[in-house]
Amino acid sequence: MEPNQDNGNRISRKSFLRICGSVIAGGSILGVTGNLLWKMFTRPDDIFYGVDKKSTTINRSHVNNIVSPYRKVSAFKISDQIDAFDLYEGRLIVAAPNNIYVYEPSGALVSNFPVGSSVRDVTVDDDRVYLLYPTRVEVYDLEGGWIRDWEACSEESDYCSLTVLSGNVFVTDAANKNICMYTIEGGFVKFIQSPSGFIVPSYSFGITNIDGVVYCSNPGRHLVESYSPEGEYISSFGKPGGAAGLFSGCCNPVYLAGTPTGEIITSEKGIPRISCYGKNGEFHSVLLDEKALGGGHAAYEVRVWDDKLVVAGKDALSIFKYDKKLAVQTACSTCGIDCPLKIGVTI
Repeated sequence: MEPNQDNGNRISRKSFLRICGSVIAGGSILGVTGNLLWKMFTRPDDIFYGVDKKSTTINRSHVNNIVSPYRKVSAFKISDQIDAFDLYEGRLIVAAPNNIYVYEPSGALVSNFPVGSSVRDVTVDDDRVYLLYPTRVEVYDLEGGWIRDWEACSEESDYCSLTVLSGNVFVTDAANKNICMYTIEGGFVKFIQSPSGFIVPSYSFGITNIDGVVYCSNPGRHLVESYSPEGEYISSFGKPGGAAGLFSGCCNPVYLAGTPTGEIITSEKGIPRISCYGKNGEFHSVLLDEKALGGGHAAYEVRVWDDKLVVAGKDALSIFKYDKKLAVQTACSTCGIDCPLKIGVTI
């Protein structure tokens, strides 16, 4: 698949990625180098589609009337679009264009501090706020005091997502199709390559850590891959398709998160849905379907917070809880895992 053309000219990278359901944060070219930009227009398959130009078409006939076992219990809007968010010590850390906002679960604003535009991801670890930009990482304390920053190790990097584990920062790079491993001080450690080869059609290159293991998406191959804290490959799971338990479209999943018991939560775009998988990759259940999430085509970023799911839309954060009455109609109710997410509500 190639980007659409209009009057003989290819659409902009920004428009193309919007069609793909990617989240674009401010700026027309997002700090991409001229050399990379030229490749995007002259050799888009090399940049966006790797070695495999095939895509799995989303077929809505595969999407059944799925009952979501979770129900929205609260929501609040912020004053700007949400570029990324994280949870830390009972508060929500939200990255928006030019600002970091800290909220209580009720939606009350605790504090904020200015940052640059085009934030791709945010994660908080050990009282440090790590901000990811297309070609650099910045680190702040919780009050917004600058600590350090470092530039990408490649001039053509186009960073997507980051996670912090065991004193190292793992960053996914869509342009170079690898994971960059740094120390928390910014020292380069190594590049991590997938044994299958990463295929990254758009900004769907999510990464997180769960129970001391790094998990990342290999979106063009419809896989979730796992790596040790040292960056060594462990295993993978995932198959292409539109049915529940499969990953559809050209590039899924987009976001990853973990439960307190180590299960893996995935969020997809195209036909948005949030699903749960076991540590061994066994599919458990769709937790939130397209209707429950509010529709659209973009993936919804998700975090697990005690017995709740927190989901980010364009400019709002929504909190979902397990509903025992709804869950009776789903596979989630028969799951034998003692998951704290199953502390439900029924009205």
